[in-house]
Amino acid sequence: MQKVPTFSKGGVHPRDQKVFSCSKPIERLPLPTELLVSLSQHLGAPAKALKAKGDTVRRGEKIGEASGFISANVHSPVSGTIKDIRKVTLANSIKCDAFVIVPDPEQESEPTETFDWKSQDKSDLLRQVKDLGIVGLGGATFPSHVKFSIPAGKSVDAFVVNGVECEPYLTADYRIMLEKGDEVLIGAMIGSKIIGAKRTIIGIEMNKVDCIEHLSSLAKEKGYPIEIIGLKVKYPQGDEKQLLKATIHKEIPSGKLPLDIGAVVANVGTCHALYEAIVLHKSLYERVISITGECIKEPKNVLAPIGTKFSDLLAFCGGFSAEPGKLVSGGPMMGFSLFDVDTPMVKGSSGLLALPAQKKVKNSPCINCGRCVAACPIGLMPSHLYRYITNGEYEEAMQHSLMDCKECGCCSYVCPAHLPLVHGMKTGKKLGRKK
Repeated sequence: MQKVPTFSKGGVHPRDQKVFSCSKPIERLPLPTELLVSLSQHLGAPAKALKAKGDTVRRGEKIGEASGFISANVHSPVSGTIKDIRKVTLANSIKCDAFVIVPDPEQESEPTETFDWKSQDKSDLLRQVKDLGIVGLGGATFPSHVKFSIPAGKSVDAFVVNGVECEPYLTADYRIMLEKGDEVLIGAMIGSKIIGAKRTIIGIEMNKVDCIEHLSSLAKEKGYPIEIIGLKVKYPQGDEKQLLKATIHKEIPSGKLPLDIGAVVANVGTCHALYEAIVLHKSLYERVISITGECIKEPKNVLAPIGTKFSDLLAFCGGFSAEPGKLVSGGPMMGFSLFDVDTPMVKGSSGLLALPAQKKVKNSPCINCGRCVAACPIGLMPSHLYRYITNGEYEEAMQHSLMDCKECGCCSYVCPAHLPLVHGMKTGKKLGRKK
């Protein structure tokens, strides 16, 4: 029997809990009465506002311009009027300016004219990726035009597309692969052309066999030179370090990037956005988000405009079936606790979870069991790093590779003492940088 590939070091197997929304086709959200479109939709510097209070905007129009090397343009998701520009706090606690847009009752139809991507050269494709505000939709929201700009002297052996979606509950990427498979494959071909990759690979975990079969059949039928690889189910295989280890069997050295081993990684949602940008000339102003969890009355995968309030998404899904113990933006392992349902979704919003209350547990002293060390996919010693951090020894923690921590949550998941290890790592990084 052939061994199913995966990464070799650490990892955990949380219950995937995808049953709530995996069978639900993507539904489009009815037009909200108000949108909060933030200028910080991406990793890096916030965009610079191009519009003012009282201005009218059209759907897809650029309303925020990238303000630095690592930044991205922001576009209006609707035609309407800018009612106000005010400060908002996003789910990740970042405070930034946001356009308050009131949509017009009538909206233009979706773009249908298509453009030939094969006849365009790499520079033209890359310029459109930048102009249309494409960022990574797997959660990190790194501006795609920066990632796809390959420096002189560097070459790309493999463009690896992340179809893993290893976070429990989330099924947005799963539905995109099933319902928009051809667009995903074309987007992967476009990305591969821009970076000049020799191979194009899509890695998908074996709990999505239907996606593996569907994309494999499409790639063969259309003649796309894309390898579809089934991967063992293990968290956090969606992280680029683990994904590259599983697919191309190369390891990214500490402090290095995928490009240093000849690879570039993108999410399947990003590939779909690439297709829409290049083939339809459509800016990134909407995305699919999973609204799910035990406390959601009607779990769904929803295509919603960027800037939609989470309260509008909850209402579209029938509200709560039971009082949730916690709301989470993103997945349960790496997401953010949500305290205000009027917080707007952004380009990186992959899910909204309503989870039942959990039995409260008390922290106890570390018993040096080593479970966190065994679970760490990076090969760190979380218990030792946590001890340094709680003792205020931030420089020591930094010297022991604290910055390599991906905050994946594996250590906290397995800790029998219920120590807040990930919170400690985040605090240590923040304070260690100030030293």
